[in-house]
Amino acid sequence: MIPVTANSSDYRPLIGVSMGDPLGIGPEVTLKALGNADLRGRARFVIFGLHEVMELTADQLEINPFWWREPHEHGPRVSSGVLLADFDELQCAIPGADPGPDDLAGEASFRFVNEAVRHLRAGAIDALVTAPICKESWRRAKRRYAGHTDLLAQRFEARRVTMMFVAGPLRVALASAHVPLFELRNRFTIGLVHQPI
Repeated sequence: MIPVTANSSDYRPLIGVSMGDPLGIGPEVTLKALGNADLRGRARFVIFGLHEVMELTADQLEINPFWWREPHEHGPRVSSGVLLADFDELQCAIPGADPGPDDLAGEASFRFVNEAVRHLRAGAIDALVTAPICKESWRRAKRRYAGHTDLLAQRFEARRVTMMFVAGPLRVALASAHVPLFELRNRFTIGLVHQPI
């Protein structure tokens, strides 16, 4: 038998997905994206998150679970399909609780992305997708990053970073990130526009 390698035509990349804020839209976005069977056939996936939250969200969305669960300590070993690397040791309110920023949800979403980045740096996963977080929850959890972009820049020692959105043929690079519109009027310079280019 010939092994399937990254250079093989049968190779399907292993994509890590951090679930995002357990009290926000991260679980819903993750489920709706990976609910597409065609997408799941093109790659292997490992979701870094909370099984209980994913099950509850799937039930609310009337989506049949398409993943299997393993404790996150086991690592992302996925031959096919979708693995949920469960952080079941984390105490966190479940969706439907009072909405809004929450320090425990912030700590959970930080742990999900931090673990995913660790596996990405080690080469255990091929790419990383991040579901939405609540930046205020990260702040309440005493995490010093404004968001994913800052965390990834620090972890990969990048001097220049740009947040970019891709939708079909549209490619949009942001001149600023995590700056309220009211404050942007005092910070906007030609250098801000030039930096992402």
